[in-house]
Amino acid sequence: MSQRLPVVIFAVIMAVLPLIPNIPPFWIVLLDNIGLAALVAMGLVLLTGVGGLTSFGQAAFCGFGAYTTAVLSTHYGLSPWLTLPLSLLVSGLAAVVLGIVTVRLSGHYLPLGTLAWGLGLFYLFSKLEFLGRNDGISAIPPLQIGSLRMLDPGTIYYVIWIAVILAALLTTNLLDSRTGRAIRALRRGHVAAEAFGVQTARAKLLVFIYAAVLAGLSGWLYAHLQRAANPTPFGAHASIEYLFIAVVGGAGYVWGGVLGAAVVVILKEVLQSYLPLIFGGQGQLEIIVFGIVLVALLHFAPSGMWPWLTNLLPFKRSATRTDTSAELAPRAAAPLTSEVLLKLEGARKQFGGVIAVNDVSFSVGTREIVALIGPNGAGKSTTFNLVTRVLESSAGRITVCGTDIDGATPQQIAKLGVARTFQHVKLIPDMTVLENVAMGAHLRGHAGAIASMLRLDRADEAGLLAEAARQIARVGLSDQIDQLAGSLSLGQQRIVEIARALCVDPVLLLLDEPAAGLRHMEKQQLAALLRQLRDGGMSVLLVEHDMGFVMDLADRIVVLDFGTKIAEGTPDVIKSNPDVIRAYLGATA
Repeated sequence: MSQRLPVVIFAVIMAVLPLIPNIPPFWIVLLDNIGLAALVAMGLVLLTGVGGLTSFGQAAFCGFGAYTTAVLSTHYGLSPWLTLPLSLLVSGLAAVVLGIVTVRLSGHYLPLGTLAWGLGLFYLFSKLEFLGRNDGISAIPPLQIGSLRMLDPGTIYYVIWIAVILAALLTTNLLDSRTGRAIRALRRGHVAAEAFGVQTARAKLLVFIYAAVLAGLSGWLYAHLQRAANPTPFGAHASIEYLFIAVVGGAGYVWGGVLGAAVVVILKEVLQSYLPLIFGGQGQLEIIVFGIVLVALLHFAPSGMWPWLTNLLPFKRSATRTDTSAELAPRAAAPLTSEVLLKLEGARKQFGGVIAVNDVSFSVGTREIVALIGPNGAGKSTTFNLVTRVLESSAGRITVCGTDIDGATPQQIAKLGVARTFQHVKLIPDMTVLENVAMGAHLRGHAGAIASMLRLDRADEAGLLAEAARQIARVGLSDQIDQLAGSLSLGQQRIVEIARALCVDPVLLLLDEPAAGLRHMEKQQLAALLRQLRDGGMSVLLVEHDMGFVMDLADRIVVLDFGTKIAEGTPDVIKSNPDVIRAYLGATA
């Protein structure tokens, strides 16, 4: 209830505002416009601020929502309320068609792609006869409840702000879920997310559609507020302004979208009203001043106004209370058909003329710790990437639990029970340790986006968080469970990655330089943990440069040099192997 209390207070304030005696009608118009902009900005918070997908075309989705209700209610006499689901459906279908192509783009091509179709749709709206061309559609019927016809901004005000508050709650619920963690992971790249079963292409399309539906809702409300729809509000200029709103409010914060809408809409109105009076109405000075003020705001609060404001408040994030008694079903696993979990036969990876992995063969059996060592550039991490299908093999055969993984995806490898850490830590720094570790249990949850938004995923979510808390305790980081991952030391972040991998419930754990950044006692604790995992039935394949750590821990060692296997055996055999000494250990035989 404490988390919902600020929302309740905000809702009460917004409900009371129009009831203030002698409140100027213009203020209500301003609040209506803030609400409409906030809906689009919330979608951009999810799409751009959280998901990392920059869009310059959201105003076009507003146009889909507005024109759908305009056509259906004026040309076909359909009730405006019945046009609402159809407006959202049209916006969503448009997002599916555009998103299938757009979200595959990366880097600067993605925003350029959204800008291109945003401009194209703006001109399409202005050329279609049944949409009224540049004149648009007028005489759109108002919303009506019984005998109440919402003909003025004051009567539709409550519909707009109920939509804003519901959208904020649904969006917050979505982010606080298994699906929300998958969306957050998109910003940091797809490799880590896919290693734990996230369908990144699907997650990108999901957030793209969700943002479009919120924009369509805003367009639907706009059409019945203005009772007219023409192309002007749905062009590139409006899309850029919506993106400004999300950034000014705080691109990663749902309520930042509402705050940003208030700041930008009010600022624009103040400048447009008073600057012409001050400067005699010469030129478009308000646009220049508006830009300067926005730049100053971003310089003052680079992360947005919302985090800056919340940091000033005395309320701090409360500690997580996770019920560790909640049970999570183990990963669905196929029965093992042999004692060999991983087998590489002539595995090869070639990048042009460079052979990174040269016909490497070795295996990892059950209840075994195998170390993969070699100098920098020997092909160790590339071998890991071949096993987890981050990279496709150029030749050879790799089997996991008896299954040939040629053509498999990283998600399918995770389902087979293979989990990994990375040479360069891949955590989400602005998520807590608990949230990062829970990412590892993604495949063990089942609740989807709609269930998450409606809060029907609580039992599923409790199991995921309980499993994450147990693995955090297992690696000895319970005291850091509520800390942001980005605030931890490098050594602690590597331990968090191990806890995340353990949430997969793996049979084979791949650790890429797990001891890097750890102190001596921490290395000993890690070694004890890995032995405990082995004794419990898990196998470990690790890459490590600390020879003392490897020699005391590994059952077998495989040595690579320039992508080629030069030795394999027990630690005692490897210590005395002249090829290994010459290539890696650097001692005299």
